[in-house]
Amino acid sequence: MIKGGSFLIEDIEASLITTPEDFSDEQKMIFRTTVDFVEKEVLPRMDEIESQDEATIRSLMKAAADVGLLGADVEEEYGGTDLDKVSSMIIAECMGRGGSFCITHGGQTGIGTLPIVYFGNKKQKEKYLPDIVSGDKISSYALTEPEAGTDAMSIRTRAVLSKDGQYYLLNGSKQFITNAGFADVFVLFAKVDGDKFTAFIVDRDTEGFSMGAEEKKMGLKGSSTRALTLEDAKVPAENLLFEVGKGHLVAFNILNMGRLKIAANALGAAKYALEQAANYANNRKQFKQPIVNFGLIKEKLANMAKKIFVTESMLYRISGLIEEEVFSKLDKSKEVLGYEIAERLSDYVIECSILKIYATETLSYVVDEGVQIHGGYGYIAEYPIERVYRDARIFRIFEGTNEINRIVIPTTIVRKAQKGELPLGEKLDRIDEVWAGIAPPLTRAEEIVKMAKALFLYVYKQATARYGQNIGREQEVLGRLADMAIEVYGMESALLRTQKAFNSGKKAEAELMRKITEAYAFEAVRAVEAKAADVLAMVGEEKEKEVGRVRALCTHVPVDVVALNREIAAEVAEAGGYPIKVA
Repeated sequence: MIKGGSFLIEDIEASLITTPEDFSDEQKMIFRTTVDFVEKEVLPRMDEIESQDEATIRSLMKAAADVGLLGADVEEEYGGTDLDKVSSMIIAECMGRGGSFCITHGGQTGIGTLPIVYFGNKKQKEKYLPDIVSGDKISSYALTEPEAGTDAMSIRTRAVLSKDGQYYLLNGSKQFITNAGFADVFVLFAKVDGDKFTAFIVDRDTEGFSMGAEEKKMGLKGSSTRALTLEDAKVPAENLLFEVGKGHLVAFNILNMGRLKIAANALGAAKYALEQAANYANNRKQFKQPIVNFGLIKEKLANMAKKIFVTESMLYRISGLIEEEVFSKLDKSKEVLGYEIAERLSDYVIECSILKIYATETLSYVVDEGVQIHGGYGYIAEYPIERVYRDARIFRIFEGTNEINRIVIPTTIVRKAQKGELPLGEKLDRIDEVWAGIAPPLTRAEEIVKMAKALFLYVYKQATARYGQNIGREQEVLGRLADMAIEVYGMESALLRTQKAFNSGKKAEAELMRKITEAYAFEAVRAVEAKAADVLAMVGEEKEKEVGRVRALCTHVPVDVVALNREIAAEVAEAGGYPIKVA
């Protein structure tokens, strides 16, 4: 079993990870079907979608259902296709190019449905899932409140059981609820008797339930975002989801899956933005030649492709791992799988947060550079990149801000280490031996990954020794530790994928992957070094000596990154976008 967080202390065999090159024929068909649906059905109707034409959106949801794009995570007995998690992420990725519709679809198939799939009883599944899978009903997830965003456990919405035990009276409000204006079914959270955090299924026509006007948003204008109000809303007792006081298991585990899906959406949107940028650069002429010939444009295209490659490598690595270690091992004879899913899925909190941060920040980088490549035209609504740029900004806030996810990563590492779930102790005790085994200058990406892991452990040891139980208060330290862990996971995922491609005989694809991985690793090590130096300057006893040691260890033989970038950019230009095709 590959435990969550173990990438920090173990060397993983390339053969054990899932990559896009492993997609089955069925998964490739799912990829092509979803892209084809978005290209032919969604993008041509973007003006209608952006105006929030409900008839258009509902018809598109029905059309998505007709080709099997709403039920990937739902059991067959309730109308779904019960696909593996890699296939589910393929759909989410390909939907990412669909702008606002991607968010409507994601709200339906992800956080709006998975609570019922994982934590609902048979009667609840029979009542709600078939209509959700068929697109006859749209679902939504209502957790955020005006005074409770990141701090979800502080919600104020209250629920009290009626004297006859027939229904709960809910009072409170929700804010920024995706799909609210379209939704028929809401998974909504409240505190029973003021202190027991609990999930409920609330129907749109519930007495005492109402909603506010549409929020006027910067981007994703075609998705519905409204506030909800509950004034003695009468929710039948049988609509209590899972158990009283166990709503945190529902909320936080669904958010972990939500982070994976939003990362997949971000990857798809980033690929779409790169296509727009590459095609514009190929066709736009200045000084009597296409701007794609200019060095700084090549560098932008290469950097965009590198970040997308790393994101893609991480996404399918963790999706395959979660399928193998969580969902393929469930005892599906149980009526409610919630406890087992929560126990297994919680082991991969670190990876889920890493991916969410990296994917959404990759999207932000790619769309920003995409606008820059377009020049003044990138600022004009006629060009898709303008919309994609606006749409992208919320991704770093969705499913827990990237700041809170950066806190989650190191604090979870500390907690798992203290509980013995992540055996860091032996590694930390031997960290000087590990250091001694690294001989700069570094010459290969493999050496860089090994060094980056050792550097993380060394800095982690120094920080935890300095702050002890109070490290949770040192957010600047935690943020830098998180950034180091993110780069370790990203570099290693790209490296393992490249190694696996070479081992599988895919020489052409593997050679391009090698260029991307090499260029990325030799740039990323500088970021790791900088974060390590920052932390050691805060916590180290001999600051100059320790920082100097880090710089010496991070020394590598100069790599001609410019030449590599030019070769990568040439592949991007020829492909008219992301050059590694998976289907």
